[in-house]
Amino acid sequence: MLKKSIFLFFLLGSLFAQSAHSQENINLEGTKSLRSPQVHADNTVTFQVFAPQAKTAYIVGNWMEREASGKAGKQAMQKDGSYWKYTSPPLASDLFLYSVELDGVTVNDPLNVYQVRDVANIFNYFVTEGPQADLYQVQDVPHGSLSKRWYASPTLNMERRLTIYTPPGYEREKKSYPVLYLLHGMGGDEEAWPTLGRVAQILDNLIAKGTVKPMIVVMPNGHVANSAAPGESSKGQYAIQFFTPDVGTGKMEESFKDVIAFVESNYRAKKEKKARAIAGLSMGGAHTLFTSSYMPDTFDYVGLFSAAFRMNDKAKSPVFDDFENNLIKQRDHGLKLYWIGMGKDDFLYKTGEEYRKKLDGIDMKYVYRESEGGHTWANWRLYLTEFLPQLFK
Repeated sequence: MLKKSIFLFFLLGSLFAQSAHSQENINLEGTKSLRSPQVHADNTVTFQVFAPQAKTAYIVGNWMEREASGKAGKQAMQKDGSYWKYTSPPLASDLFLYSVELDGVTVNDPLNVYQVRDVANIFNYFVTEGPQADLYQVQDVPHGSLSKRWYASPTLNMERRLTIYTPPGYEREKKSYPVLYLLHGMGGDEEAWPTLGRVAQILDNLIAKGTVKPMIVVMPNGHVANSAAPGESSKGQYAIQFFTPDVGTGKMEESFKDVIAFVESNYRAKKEKKARAIAGLSMGGAHTLFTSSYMPDTFDYVGLFSAAFRMNDKAKSPVFDDFENNLIKQRDHGLKLYWIGMGKDDFLYKTGEEYRKKLDGIDMKYVYRESEGGHTWANWRLYLTEFLPQLFK
């Protein structure tokens, strides 16, 4: 027995030593003292890459000017021995995406473990300093919960997945809460707002400040051709499509009653118009304006963030057939807030302008917010932080 114990001791010691050695080898040679990126007090950001054999190195960031081709701008890194370095100019208070280009090959920053998916691409991200960016960080405040739930959609004859945020204390409380239905853009899914949109961080922080009422936030998958985000359904690891066959067909809007029914049957959600809000970005903005008019006495708060309009003029759906009259019914039922946000450089700027003329033509009251920039998550996160404090007053 003693011999077996001694043998087991040495065996475990050997395995531990191998494990520790293996773990040590995860660090790339020469990078142990490097940190990238480093956000400085003035919001300049320094990037460092250990690439002694590389001939060229660039930082490709979404804060850089866009080229005429639409490809993200890039800035050359300077070689310093075995390292490549680049320091940005002072950046805004925000969350930023970037990647590294080495000898023409785009890769992720090997020193930055923080990554996020945007449609079919994976980017590194970092958050700068300042009041706006602070809302996107996890702060020492009470936290809500994010859950992935499957629900039955009788309209679509399928099981579908959505993400739900419940506010701090929901599990302990017995009271009911108002609900915001928050919709993503084309190419997105039920994981877009929680990751790129920083929904949980924003809600936690604004609720803690007392500027936003505790609420449930529901983030469904707006592509009814898919039941869930890539890799999260029985379709497996399929190729991610930006423009799925369901875009602009009206099927998402027709089936939205199934989302509401699931939420109000499974959560302590208030079941009245004054306690429901709906908002969305781009394609989700189109879903928002058509859904809210198709269900004209359902939502008291509507938010359009860089909203699209008709995305398939040939589609036949009751959602579109009588849209103008539905919009008038929505106006007549009354709303507490119809909020529109658009960037000055957004490619949908003219679309938004035409839609506002339509609203003006029927004397539909709305609040218009025009910001700098274009069709970006920087604007959509900003709009969310401005829209939320106006809800459920």
